[in-house]
Amino acid sequence: MQSLALIENWPVPTAAAAVVRADGTVAGTRGPTGRQFALASVTKPLAAYAALVAYEEGAIELDEPAGPDGATVRHLLAHTSGLAFDEHQVAAAPGTRRLYSNAGFEVLGEHIAKATEIPFADYLRQAVLEPLGMSSTFLDGGASPAKDGVSTVDDLVRFAAEVQQPRLLDARTVAEAMSVAWPGLKGVLPGYGHQNPNDWGLGFEIRDGKSPHWTGSSSSPRTFGHFGQAGTFLWVDPDAGAACVALTDRAFGPWAVEVWPTFTDAVLAEL
Repeated sequence: MQSLALIENWPVPTAAAAVVRADGTVAGTRGPTGRQFALASVTKPLAAYAALVAYEEGAIELDEPAGPDGATVRHLLAHTSGLAFDEHQVAAAPGTRRLYSNAGFEVLGEHIAKATEIPFADYLRQAVLEPLGMSSTFLDGGASPAKDGVSTVDDLVRFAAEVQQPRLLDARTVAEAMSVAWPGLKGVLPGYGHQNPNDWGLGFEIRDGKSPHWTGSSSSPRTFGHFGQAGTFLWVDPDAGAACVALTDRAFGPWAVEVWPTFTDAVLAEL
């Protein structure tokens, strides 16, 4: 795909990208796709998938209590538990605001570790990474399941293929995770300001009508995924029947706000 060559003009030391279709075929790659990059918040979809495996295994229930009083596993996954961004402090009642929360995912990891009697990093590896052959992806023991993952484009292509055609999970579970939880809640999308509504699924951000946004102007409202402050993103556009992964080694900033949407539009135009 010629559109992937656009990453060579990004103002970053290193970038790698790939597109994978819904049938699992790789449409194109660019850059060092086997190099490990820090994921930052692109760790969250991986952690969420592990939580969904724990749910299907019967280790947890999505609506069981977890986190602050009145909150559940579902609240933690959907950033509606009321926990603050990076502090384990309650800033709102559960289900009333979309407060993007690293702390919420850390509480989620602790909850799953207690329920399964397996450290969360080990559970993630056993439940998601090893079955998908993601041998270059890891979360160190004690690291944050919100932001401390490390992976490669090659590995994330495997994950993006799984999300589009699930093998580890029932397709109905994945469809629920990609549907809006607590529709209509306002909130701040980090790096892009206040959004009304700030729609989210279970661990995956949903584009809907958000503006500005890190995906493209031609991205469908059903597009879901995540971006990270490490200059990383993964999106899946069900209407296009494809997903795209891009990893860099430059922190997110104005450069990404400028080049990512144009890049995504070029990729979608070529599909």
